[in-house]
Amino acid sequence: MPMPDLGANLVAMFHRSVARRGEQPFLWAKANGTYAPWSWRRSADEARLIARCLAALGVAPGDRVVILAENRPEWCIADLAILTAGGISVPAYTTSTQDDLAYLLGHAGAAAVICSNAAMAKALFPALAATSSIRFVLFMDEVKDRVAAPVPVLSWADALAQGQTAAAAEHGLRLGAHDLACFIYTSGTGGRPKGVMLTHGNIIANLRGAWGLLERIGLGDEIFLSFLPLSHAYEHTAGQFLPIGMGAQIYYAEGAETLQANLLEARPTILTCVPRLYEVLRQRIANGVARKGGISERLFNLALELGRRRYHRGGLPPHLGLVDLALEALVRRKVRDRFGGRLKAMVSGGAPLNLDVALFFHALGLPVLQGYGQTEAAPVISVNVPGRAKLDTVGPPLDGVEVNIAEDGELLVRGDLVMRGYWKDEEATAQALRDGWLHTGDIGEMDHDGYIRITDRKKDMIVNSGGDNVAPARVEGIMLLQPELGQVLTYGDRRPHLVALIVPHAEFVRTFARTRKRAADLATLAQDPDFRAAIGEAVARANRSLSPIERVRRFHVMPEPFSVDNGLMTPTLKLRRHLIVKANQALLESLYGGGK
Repeated sequence: MPMPDLGANLVAMFHRSVARRGEQPFLWAKANGTYAPWSWRRSADEARLIARCLAALGVAPGDRVVILAENRPEWCIADLAILTAGGISVPAYTTSTQDDLAYLLGHAGAAAVICSNAAMAKALFPALAATSSIRFVLFMDEVKDRVAAPVPVLSWADALAQGQTAAAAEHGLRLGAHDLACFIYTSGTGGRPKGVMLTHGNIIANLRGAWGLLERIGLGDEIFLSFLPLSHAYEHTAGQFLPIGMGAQIYYAEGAETLQANLLEARPTILTCVPRLYEVLRQRIANGVARKGGISERLFNLALELGRRRYHRGGLPPHLGLVDLALEALVRRKVRDRFGGRLKAMVSGGAPLNLDVALFFHALGLPVLQGYGQTEAAPVISVNVPGRAKLDTVGPPLDGVEVNIAEDGELLVRGDLVMRGYWKDEEATAQALRDGWLHTGDIGEMDHDGYIRITDRKKDMIVNSGGDNVAPARVEGIMLLQPELGQVLTYGDRRPHLVALIVPHAEFVRTFARTRKRAADLATLAQDPDFRAAIGEAVARANRSLSPIERVRRFHVMPEPFSVDNGLMTPTLKLRRHLIVKANQALLESLYGGGK
C-alpha cells in the first residue's frame, strides 16, 4: 500500500483516513467480555463533539490538556479532540502517584484533565488541590462522587451532549507542522521527568520513515494490538498515530495477564512491544515446551537449532533444509498460531533486546525487528529492515533521519523528527540540542551497511578501578538468559570487579518452593542457602559467556522485585538504576567486603 498524503498536521491526517474508511472498524475494546468495534465515523464524530465541549469550557489553542487513562478507545478520541481544538496533549502514566501528578499538572500548566475513572481520581483529586490552572476534569466513565473534586467535573456523556450545541472548534485543522502536538514527559530512570515538546511535524516525519520501512512487508488492512502505555512516546506514535495514518485497526489489550488471550482474539499483523515483554513471552513458550517434554521438546529444540544456524550461516545444506521445512509445519506454525497466526512484524523498542531473545523468535519464524529511539526524536530513529535484519543491531536510520557518531562514541541525530526542546528547561534543551544535532547520550557505532549498534548509555557506562569500560546492559542481558534470574542490576564503577543485585524469576521461585515443599515467599527463600546456591549456579553459567572484566563476582538475592509500585522501575519496565543504587548503597558496598 503506497503512503498517502498525510497532511500538514495529525488532525488532517486522521480525517483523510476517516474519508477512506468511513463505517469500517477502527478501535476495538472489550464490551461484556467480547471485543466490539468503534467505526472511523463514530470516532471522528465523538472527537469533534468533545473538541467543541473543550473549547466551550475555555480550552484555547495552545492550552495543555492532561490525559490520565489506561489504553482504550476514549484515550485516542480524547487525544484527537484536544488536537482538534488546537490544544496540546499531555499524557500521564496511570501508575503516577499523587506527587507525580501534582508535578506534571503544575509544570505543564494544564488547563484541564481527561481522566478514565474513579480509580484514577484517588491520586488525581489531591493533586488538583495543589494546582491552580486546572479548570475542569472530564471523566470517560461516570463518576458518582463529583463533589470530592476541587474543580468542576463532567462525564463523557455530558461532554458529547454539550458538544452538540457548542460552536465549531476545529482550530487543529489549521495547524502547521511546526505547531506543538504534545508534551511527552519522559518517565526517566531518575529525577523529575522532562517535558519533551513534540510538534505535529515531528510525529508525521516519524510516520513517513516508518511507513517506508513497513512497505517492505506488504501493507494491506493492518491490525495493531495496543499494549504499551499510550503515555509512552513509542506507543503514542507507533501504536496510535501510525495506524491512524495507515487506516489500520487498533485492538486494546486488557493487560499483561491477558496478553496471550488478546493476541489470539485480535490476531494482529503488527506488534510493537518493549524487550521485557518479549523476554516474558519467550520464557512462557520455553516453560510450556519443557513441561510437555518428549518428542515435542526435541522437535522444538531442533527447530531452534536449525533456525539459528540458518541465520548465522545464511542458509542450510540440502539435507537439513528438508528437515527445516518439515519443522515449519510441526513446530513453527504452531508457535506463530499462539500469536494469532498472521504477524508480519514484531517491532522491539524502548530498551536493548538481547541477541539470544531475538534469535529465539527469529529461529521460530517470528519476524522480530529491533529498533531504537528516544522520546526526543518522536521517538523512532532506526529499525531493522524486514528480510534483511541484523539481530545484533537496531537497524539503519529511518528515511529522513541523519545519524553521526561523535568522537567519544555518542550517537547524534538530526532531522524533522527531532523535538523542539524541553518545556520550561532551556538549560537541558541547550545540552541536548547542539549545532542542530540531538545528543542522545547513547554510545554507538555503525557498520559498513549503515546499521547501528548501541553499546551502552553514556552515563551508565561502568569504568572499573583498572580503567576498563564495562557495559552493564550487555552483562545484565546475558545474565537474564538464565531461567532462574528475573531482574539483574550490576554495579562496579571505580571498583575492581562487578557485583550484582538479583531478583529471581517468579516461575523459578514457584518451582523451587514446590519441589522443596516450602512456601513460595521470595523474602524467606532469599535467606535459604540452597536457594541462593541455585541462583549462584545460574550466575556461574552466565559468567562463562562473559569476559573476565564483565563477570559478576558476588551478588545479593533481593527479597522483593524492582517494580513500578515501589518506584524502582519506569512504567516501561526499565530499571531506575540510580535510585536502586541509592536505596541499596550500603548493601552494594558490603559485597566488596566478603560474603554474599
